[in-house]
Amino acid sequence: MRIITLALLAAASVALAGCSDVTVYEPGVYKGSSDPLVEDLRSEELRSALEDRVEHQRDR
Repeated sequence: MRIITLALLAAASVALAGCSDVTVYEPGVYKGSSDPLVEDLRSEELRSALEDRVEHQRDR
């Protein structure tokens, strides 16, 4: 029984050691690298194509 307890404690210690790097985020603020999809959405051509796709899916 003691060996099982020690094994569980060792496993828990290893699992918790991976949680040492915690990142705190502010709501509404994106701090990552630039997202190429956001840049693509500024294209009127892509936006109209996406709007057309949404319109075709509404009849389902």
